[in-house]
Amino acid sequence: MSLFGDGLDAAVQKAFTRPAPKSAGAQMRYLVKQLKGTRAVAQTLRISQRTVERYVKDQIRKPRPDLAARMEREVKKRWQPQIRAQAKAKAATTGGIVIDTRARLGYTAPIGSTDESRIRHLTVALPPQHAARLFDAQQAGAGDQQLRQIAADALREVYFQDGGRRAGNLDEVRFTDIEHLEFEL
Repeated sequence: MSLFGDGLDAAVQKAFTRPAPKSAGAQMRYLVKQLKGTRAVAQTLRISQRTVERYVKDQIRKPRPDLAARMEREVKKRWQPQIRAQAKAKAATTGGIVIDTRARLGYTAPIGSTDESRIRHLTVALPPQHAARLFDAQQAGAGDQQLRQIAADALREVYFQDGGRRAGNLDEVRFTDIEHLEFEL
């Protein structure tokens, strides 16, 4: 599970204008249409082609929990691609992204200083260039560690350095022990 990647996906999914299909049959029919055939869906979901056909005909209505999760993930991955692209483009050019987190944040500082590493709850609006870096890295297949570093760099610049008005010689912000993480466009 990718904490940062899933968080970015969830933020983009809030921009959807229509809800994704809910029932197993509707999800399966959507996937068959998107992947252009039952064989491709069967391979993607790691089930038999006959099972896919049964879901399409509503002969099976209740999938196993692991299959239901895979179906939902595959549908959401493909749902409303233009809306998803518009939401990402808007965040990366004009809107920016809001990060809401409760985690251990800070940097090496004299003990007792307010900037030493400690659990903080922050809600920070990041400018568009940081949203663009996050989405570009996610698109390029960046792992959670890389996305965490990009977010830490953004928090260093926006929160700790206040856009260059303080802590000018700050090099690295540590972003660890994440208890809560949510993104909003």
